[in-house]
Amino acid sequence: MTFATLGLIEPLLRALETLGYQTPTPVQAQAIPAVLAGRDLMAAAQTGTGKTAGFALPLLQLLTMEGPKVAANSARALILCPTRELAEQVHASVAEYAQNLPLTTYAVYGGVSINPQMMKLRKGVDILVATPGRLIDLFRQNALKLNQLQTLVLDEADRMLDLGFSEELANIYRMLPKKRQTLLFSATFSDEIRQLAGQMLNDPLSIEVSPRNVAASTVKQWVVPVDKKRKPELFVHLMRKGRWKQVLVFAKTRNGVDALVDKLQGLGINADGIHGDKPQATRQRALDRFKSSDVQILVATDVAARGLDIEDLPLVVNFDLPIVAEDYIHRIGRTGRAGNTGEAISLVCADEVNMLSAIEMLTRQTLTRKMEPDFEPEHRVPDTDASGQVVKKPKKPKKPKTSGGGGGKRNLGKWVDSGDVAPAEPSIKPVRKVPVFNTGPRKKK
Repeated sequence: MTFATLGLIEPLLRALETLGYQTPTPVQAQAIPAVLAGRDLMAAAQTGTGKTAGFALPLLQLLTMEGPKVAANSARALILCPTRELAEQVHASVAEYAQNLPLTTYAVYGGVSINPQMMKLRKGVDILVATPGRLIDLFRQNALKLNQLQTLVLDEADRMLDLGFSEELANIYRMLPKKRQTLLFSATFSDEIRQLAGQMLNDPLSIEVSPRNVAASTVKQWVVPVDKKRKPELFVHLMRKGRWKQVLVFAKTRNGVDALVDKLQGLGINADGIHGDKPQATRQRALDRFKSSDVQILVATDVAARGLDIEDLPLVVNFDLPIVAEDYIHRIGRTGRAGNTGEAISLVCADEVNMLSAIEMLTRQTLTRKMEPDFEPEHRVPDTDASGQVVKKPKKPKKPKTSGGGGGKRNLGKWVDSGDVAPAEPSIKPVRKVPVFNTGPRKKK
């Protein structure tokens, strides 16, 4: 199968040839004909499998072949993304695909001044890539009208719910014309996503090109047990032992990112960090320096788990495990992309055992453990497996009671084996609210 057999027009085929695209990926092969046919679509595919081209290519073709010229302060197609980084990445890809077409594209997001974005929208754009909050701001200031909108794309919809955008999605839904094509793309399909699709899509075609919630097979994964206080020391040890050249590291909190970056820089290691408290320009500069190999170690919170597209990234390290198990898939999906191989190492301490168990149950695999000499944890990480169970170490059999001297009983308290560390309380997955829309009857297309 080729892109030509999918019915794409010649300017798009020329752009794909320039970019080195040869054969459609499975999600592209199924999504492109469906979108060209005007169907609503919900598609699940692992990150790195070509989802963006799956919706962008047919969308560009439809806008080129159909519909009037875009009006002032309007957009003919809207792509919603959960983070600034993903919005930038998607817009860059769309612009590359559209290089031979008479269409305009633009990306808007928070963290930067809104005024230049308002100026840019005055002439209208064919495809607008946006984060939910900034889109609503532009709409409320009359800088953007959506009455000309033909297609809505929800990219990484599960992440939008994870980040608490349910209310924003409900508001955006009320802003949209009833007659439109809606495409929902996501790396994972939770029950909340299926409920969202039922509310926003009209008789959608469902595509699932990989098993639900399974990490990419191109990524070699393993776990290194360690005490929490020794994680920074272990990271530096592994980095020097493995002679790591370029590593993306995920930490759980913003303070955790800053602390690790400060430690690495104090050791003379070229490191930088990105998280939600940093201005967008600072985050983009750090990312650009990492891509160009000016920065060796980039430490990030989950704000960067999606939207980072780095060619041939060899290694991802989970300095902390994510609270939400699905985020593990997106983190390690930054490596092993587009058919390349990669590695993902997780540094796990005893109080993360329930997070590890949730990840193994989600990915349906028990992660290999590799003990690093001189870093064996004092607080044992209980065994886990893909069933989602934490395997407790068997307790030693009780010794028979013996009578003490003097005929009296002495209370010596409860003896606990030193290796019998109680697992942490089960991590509670944040409740993701699904927006409830006042739908009413949908018009037939």
